[in-house]
Parts: sequence; structure tokens; C-alpha cells
Amino acid sequence: MTDTASTRLQRRDDLGWAGRDRNDPEVVALREHLAANNGLAGLDILEPGEIDRAVTLFRRDGFVVVADALTPEQTQILRHGCDEVIDEIIALDDDRFGNRGSHRYSFGGSSITRSQLHRPEWQMLLDLPTVTPILAAIFGSGDYMLRAASGDFCLPGAVEYQPLHADTRDFESRSSTPYNSFSDPRGHLTLRDLPCPYVCVNFLPQDITRLNGPTRQIPGTQHSRAPMPTLDEEPEWMRLSTVCPVPAGAVQIRDVRAWHGGTPNVSDEARSIPNLEFYAPWYREPVSPSITYEDHRRLSPHAQHLTRFLVADSSETLVTGPTLRPDPPIVPLDAV
Repeated sequence: MTDTASTRLQRRDDLGWAGRDRNDPEVVALREHLAANNGLAGLDILEPGEIDRAVTLFRRDGFVVVADALTPEQTQILRHGCDEVIDEIIALDDDRFGNRGSHRYSFGGSSITRSQLHRPEWQMLLDLPTVTPILAAIFGSGDYMLRAASGDFCLPGAVEYQPLHADTRDFESRSSTPYNSFSDPRGHLTLRDLPCPYVCVNFLPQDITRLNGPTRQIPGTQHSRAPMPTLDEEPEWMRLSTVCPVPAGAVQIRDVRAWHGGTPNVSDEARSIPNLEFYAPWYREPVSPSITYEDHRRLSPHAQHLTRFLVADSSETLVTGPTLRPDPPIVPLDAV
């Protein structure tokens, strides 16, 4: 890393607040309100060895938080990698319009491949002894697969709430989206009636505080068929149901069916939550090639198995880079 790049990565306070005044009275009032009230009461933060309890909380709440998943060195490597990608992405967006709302971005949705798996920092996360046993226990098998290496970040000045949503849904027309697969022709079952088909592991390269955009998570909603409230309908307790404070180096493991959403970042630093997304051994949706044949060969045997459906052919050049409008090739898994 050059001295110029290193200096830029250490200065994160110049990234946000484009078109926003951090000292606006409404922003100041929001900051004070969040500082006093934000966060899930009684949030359990486990240690990596508490595998059975992690599974219990995951199945009860739709998520679980585990501290010390990354070493301090790994945390620093991941933070620098995220900062480099952030700089590449926002260079395309001077006005900070974002692609997940103002000042809010998807790491995958801002990549040509819809993934950051070509980056060594995300590859580092594939085979962690602190995380792999928990995932195997959740899925009841080690034969799960990686969907993508993604995540999101929000900049200072992301003052709006993101609507509550889930990250997967029942089958829709392929003309609508290729990223869904389950459908019961009888109309009896939905994706929410099944065991967890799809897990997201969010890695935290910085502390998550009450002010820097913690994820709000509504416990126990992974099986709910109730309609999600709109922002206008959402009660205040849901807006404050955020996963914080959580120390850097932790992970949040989520059932992606559970209701969740982004919250305001009224701090002075970017907040990154890179992730890995996994399908259960019995569940599949289309995926996009996102790692070169050469990089795949350098992974551990376990990581190679996880990424077996994401490898570009050895004769192909994997085109990577930032974009705010990704349009990668989609590969149905039955064609791999």
C-alpha cells in the first residue's frame, strides 16, 4: 500500500455528509435520541466455543452475535480491504446517492460480479475455525455452499432508515429476478415454513455503536407470514431494535428471512459490514462466477468446497471492479 493510499484510508471523515449538515437541528436531535435509546436490551454476545447456545439463539431469534471471530490482525486486514473498496465505489458517486439509499451501498451490488470474492480480504473469511463449526451446526452438515461475498457500508450522513425487509423470498417470474427458487405449487408452504435455507455472516471490522448505523433486527420474525410494517407503520421499538454495541472482530450470523434494515449513521466514520452468504446443502439459487480458477486453487480444501460453484473457467478472464449498476452473468446451478 502506498503512503498516499495509507493516508487516505486513515482519513474517513471526508467520505460522508455530502449535501447534509451534520449540525442540522434535526440531525442533532436524532443523534441525541439514538445515543440515549438505541440498541436491543439484553443483547447476548457469545464466544466462539458456545456452539450449541449459538444455534439455540439463532433458531429462536433469527440471528446470533459471536465475539472474537476475527483476530486483531484479521480485523485490521479486513478494515483496510473494506476502506479500499469504499474508495473505489464512492469515486463513482460524488453526490453519495448510493445504491441502497442515500449514503448507503452494497459491497456486492457495487461490484461487476455482485461479489467481492476476488478480494483476498473476503477470501480470508472462508475458513475461520471460530465460524465454520457454528455454520455446520446450524445447517446440520458441512456440505453447505457459498452464494456470494458481499455486505454493505453506510457513510456519515445516511440519516434515513432503510425499510424493513428480508434478503430472500418465494419464487417469482424469472423476468422479475433470477435470485429465488422455492415454490409450492399447492400453495401450502412458503420459504418461511422451511428450515433455514440461507445464512448471512456479517463480519465487523469496526465497533458497531448506537450512532454509526447498526443493523436493526426484529427477533423471531424469520418464520412470520405477517406483512412487514412500512416506515410509516413501524413502531419506535422496532426502529431502536438494533444490534449494538458490538466490538470489532465479532460476527452477526443471520437467517436472511428475519426482518431487518439499515439505520442512520450520524457518526463521523464509515460503517462497514462485509459478509459471506451461504446456502444450506439442500437449497440452491442461481449464482454468478466470482473467483478465478487460480485463486480457487490457492484456497484450503474446505474453502474450495464452499466456493465450488463460483469458480470461473480456467480459460476465462474474470472481469472485476466497481460499478453502481452490476449486470453479471447468472449461472443456474443445474448447469454447473
